[in-house]
Amino acid sequence: MKAMICDAIGEPEDLRLKQVEAPAMRDDQLRIRVHAAALNFPDILTVQGKYQHKPPLPFAPGMECAGEVIAVGPKARGGFRPGDRVMANPGVGCLAEEVCAHPDKVYAIPDNVTFEAAAGFIVTYGTVYHAFVDRGALRPGESLLVLGAAGGVGICAVELGKLMGAQVIAAASSDAKLKLCADYGADHLLNYNAEPIKETVLGLTDEQGADVVFDPVGGDATFQSLRCMNRGGRLLIVGFASGPIPEIPANRLLLRQCQAVGVAFGSYGAQYPDRIRANMAVLTDWWKHGMLKPHVSMTFPLEEAVAAMNALTTR
Repeated sequence: MKAMICDAIGEPEDLRLKQVEAPAMRDDQLRIRVHAAALNFPDILTVQGKYQHKPPLPFAPGMECAGEVIAVGPKARGGFRPGDRVMANPGVGCLAEEVCAHPDKVYAIPDNVTFEAAAGFIVTYGTVYHAFVDRGALRPGESLLVLGAAGGVGICAVELGKLMGAQVIAAASSDAKLKLCADYGADHLLNYNAEPIKETVLGLTDEQGADVVFDPVGGDATFQSLRCMNRGGRLLIVGFASGPIPEIPANRLLLRQCQAVGVAFGSYGAQYPDRIRANMAVLTDWWKHGMLKPHVSMTFPLEEAVAAMNALTTR
């Protein structure tokens, strides 16, 4: 099969398209023919050796994909059959023509959606729903500040926040990016390269501050958000796309009686797979009934995966 291979820790430009043996399938796994794979920021970190999960070399990057089941191991659970349309989140190996995955990481695709839309569904929507329900206890009527709101998880946070009844403040680095947030229902738009986060959020919340902050960005945006949180607010730490990992001043949490809550979708799912499957059942039902509209920003052929990664880092 063809696969984009990382032979050594480095940069996306070091990846090579190669003809390799298909991965060996364990008795408890499914083999999936990949029709579409999605890229997430952790895929780039994995190639650079900066992600917490470090697969053995050589490997094909790619956390998630969508495709067709072509083989079922004799001990595989879940009732999957050859020919089933599925999406999968094996964590690595998806930039390839075939991948193997445990059924706990595989979900049926609604009949009315494409492989391209399904490929990027699990990590983005799964992370956001887990953040809001399992970690942040987002309630209807609360104010929600979404940082990096035009990014992959960010736009899902805008969409799910509105669906769950929150007042959504979408924050991004340009007016062009905020246009997408408006299309997904954001109540307020904040260009943090043109206006201050603290003063703007306080002005939009009657000086109370945000009840929940969804933060996949890190860096200075985290500090600014801490200064405009409501009492009892929850800072949901999802990632550090800006690069710097902030050291959170504990006095801010104390004075505002706030919580800083880590959101680690992958490790939580490994520990509590049944809870994540229940979450995904809710999400796929909403999707099937037209309540969600996954955003596919760009598509590339497999051989242009390096260009796709570069597009992700420079967007």
